Amino acid sequence: MKVIYPDGRVEECPAEEELHVIRHTAAHILAQAVKRLYPHADFGYGPATEKGFFYDIDLGDTKLTDEDLAAIEKEMKKITKENLPIKPFILPRAEAIALMESRGEKYKVEHIGDLPEDAVISFYQQGDYIDMCVGPHLLYTKGVKAFKITQQSGAYWKNDKNNKMLTRINGVAFRTQEELDEYMRLLEEAEKRDHRRIGREMGLFMFADEAPGFPFFLPKGMALKNALIDYWRSIHKRDHYVEISTPLIMNRKLWETSGHWDHYKNNMYSTVIDDEIYCVKPMNCPGGVMVYRNQPHSYRDLPIRMGELGLVHRHELKGTLHGLFRVRCFTQDDAHIFMRREQITDEIVGVVHLINEVYTKFGFKYFVELSTRPEDSMGSDEDWEAATNGLKNALETLGLPYTINEGDGAFYGPKIDFHLEDSLGRTWQCGTIQLDFQMPLNFGLEYVDEKGEKQRPIMIHRVVFGSVERFIGILTEHFAGKFPVWLAPTQVKVLLVSEKVSVYGHKVYEALRDAGLRVELDERNEKIGYMIREAQVVDRVPYMLVIGQQEEENGTVAVRHRDTAATTTMTLPEFLSIISDECKTREDKFALLTEKK
Repeated sequence: MKVIYPDGRVEECPAEEELHVIRHTAAHILAQAVKRLYPHADFGYGPATEKGFFYDIDLGDTKLTDEDLAAIEKEMKKITKENLPIKPFILPRAEAIALMESRGEKYKVEHIGDLPEDAVISFYQQGDYIDMCVGPHLLYTKGVKAFKITQQSGAYWKNDKNNKMLTRINGVAFRTQEELDEYMRLLEEAEKRDHRRIGREMGLFMFADEAPGFPFFLPKGMALKNALIDYWRSIHKRDHYVEISTPLIMNRKLWETSGHWDHYKNNMYSTVIDDEIYCVKPMNCPGGVMVYRNQPHSYRDLPIRMGELGLVHRHELKGTLHGLFRVRCFTQDDAHIFMRREQITDEIVGVVHLINEVYTKFGFKYFVELSTRPEDSMGSDEDWEAATNGLKNALETLGLPYTINEGDGAFYGPKIDFHLEDSLGRTWQCGTIQLDFQMPLNFGLEYVDEKGEKQRPIMIHRVVFGSVERFIGILTEHFAGKFPVWLAPTQVKVLLVSEKVSVYGHKVYEALRDAGLRVELDERNEKIGYMIREAQVVDRVPYMLVIGQQEEENGTVAVRHRDTAATTTMTLPEFLSIISDECKTREDKFALLTEKK
């Protein structure tokens, strides 16, 4: 595939850059289509994205409908069929401003005005449409073969809420129609798996206008959340973590010492208590530091691994809130490890093993990213170099492949991020390991070494789930609500064929409850097929026990799994043995049912 650069060079495009060029060219075709249909349109930014492209447009008082978006897409297809040549040219800054002013492009004029006085501005023209752009682009509009307009939304000019809200038109583009069709299929599947819809259907959680961004967990959602937390506690206890709990609100001075006030205050909630400013914690780490500082420590005490399931609050813009994925309060499964320098590699290796165990348990693949020092950081060059090398050494000791993400570390230290891949191939950044030399320094943390001298510990910040709430949202979509038995809000549903078997049905139900299972009894006067379908499709219950007269006479249960239409008859103790083992080991034992047939 050949592309053209601003200076007129035509070269073969590297394979890894082809999609970006296609999508960037598609953004220009979108703008040209909009300009044809809405001559008064004024254009902001129109970049390529990971999956497609968008353009932010000022349409004045015009509000677009779904029919309008379809018309824009139709006009784009017309432009590609016209096979317009795409030609670049370059202008000095003053001439570039004059050109954009003559075309009524006030946002482009403002953008050029932000550039240096000696800047040379490149443009691309296709037909009667001209757009400033650094390129490269395809040679002809016909090169964009597979695209679709997906949605519209609002976006502030320059992402500043004090500026005007523009209309953002989003689209996707691929090399071939087959790739586009597959993407749209996955998108449709993702919509079916939307955790907000499944959460409503299964009665897991809710949101209210009175508390935007603050989730309410319903009884079944709490059962799921508690099961996840029980798992977290079990593996951390095994790995010799101690659990702590720290205050939700602490004095501003603490956050100034930690560095969060200077780097994070715009995302923090605060209140006044006794004429002083107190902050609702956005992170758990300063609380963990206070616990460590509460008593003297010897080198023999280290490492100290402190876990905390702390509720944190962060101010997110209302427009960015999205179900459990972006909220204003969430439970962060933090742990803070205090250690000696020579323990760094072993501790990071241990954390990586734990994170790997959790992600493997849920069937996630993942890749690792090492994020280095950001511009807005604190601490010495020497400490940053030591911390970064400590993370690299641990990854290399593990033989774990990783990529470098320059400048994306935390303000107090570099970090390892774990990006997991779900059943639809989407990636989510969840687990993180951050190595911190700064906070122990800021708070004057110490331990006494074998020589009786005071030393400063090194600190690891790490999470596995990241946010328990967000992880539940990810799991909901990953499993499409069909949670593993040990995690399922309702593990078993007892379905009575008629009221004649009520006594036996209640006996089965009570036996399951006494065994510690999360069980429901459905004795409604409904057809058994309807009850099975509701339990299977809506409630997504792993096991249904159908109780009829034959089961009552034989002292058995008819077991049906949600993923099959087959029924297996067995005694209640046999079923209890299977499901209890499944809950204890947190492993699928469904095959044991098929062996019983």
